[in-house]
Amino acid sequence: MPPRRDAASEKRAPLRWWMLIHQLPPKPLYLRARVRNSLARIGAVALKNAVYVVPRDEVDGAVLESLRGIAAEAVRGGGEAFLCEAQFLDAAIDAALIRESRAARDADYESLGRSLAGRPDSQALARARKRFERIERIDFFQSDGRKSLEGLLGPAEARARKPPDATKDPLAKWKGRLWVTRRGLHIDRIASAWLIRRFLDPKARFRFVDPKEPAARGELRFDMPAADFTHEGDRCTFETLIARAGLRDRALSEVAEIVHDVDLKDGKFARPEAARVERLITALLLETSRDEERLERGLDLFDRLYRSFAIAKRGVTAREKK
Repeated sequence: MPPRRDAASEKRAPLRWWMLIHQLPPKPLYLRARVRNSLARIGAVALKNAVYVVPRDEVDGAVLESLRGIAAEAVRGGGEAFLCEAQFLDAAIDAALIRESRAARDADYESLGRSLAGRPDSQALARARKRFERIERIDFFQSDGRKSLEGLLGPAEARARKPPDATKDPLAKWKGRLWVTRRGLHIDRIASAWLIRRFLDPKARFRFVDPKEPAARGELRFDMPAADFTHEGDRCTFETLIARAGLRDRALSEVAEIVHDVDLKDGKFARPEAARVERLITALLLETSRDEERLERGLDLFDRLYRSFAIAKRGVTAREKK
């Protein structure tokens, strides 16, 4: 972790900076975004358009090599790039750049803190710890948000290490929450919402958003990028929810196999019912455009599908007992 610069040292000695000056062509369109994102990952601060700086004495060789790589990419894309060392004679410029750097890291820590809302599992905490370490490496001036985030992450990790209390409801952490997924519901999201309402929380509330919309504190996301529950390995989101909730129900497993075959189309289970269920889902989507209506009709569809397997299972069991 880089040493903190206090206010006195910032006034006493001008900082030295690596400065990248670049000019990019209008095309290809992706080049500008790629350069901007690469600069953000190493903690570069914009002095003005196309002029970025990183504190020289706060970076290691790897970051300097990253700057060289960004400059090279700009040139390969048909632009120009110049990498140099700079020192500002006006201390106010240093102070402004320090404030901007700290503000950017505060925003990073705040975003990470929102992902710790509720009671994240050990995997989510491991991802959060790695993300925290990446932010910390580019927190050159140790923003105030770092301590606040440590105050959330440390206790959350300690709670996760405690053995579970068998006297408590294992699903309690998911009850009373707002469940969020991306707009344009299809089979995996419809089935997942049904499972949440049917097995995890009968009063679960749902919201449908643009996947680029940042997560809000306390909500649970499913079947979307960086979600709490999404595809894992060869599992669709519906299967992930079943595994993470520890649900053991043969009728539910049969529904899961159908959802998997329709969603992933890999023929893993080769369920004969998959084609008919896919036609029913397709008809539902064609007849409705509002996700709220799709969800309500989808809940009924999966209730019927689940009951058909549950009734068949009970019938087999009754015959076996005779």
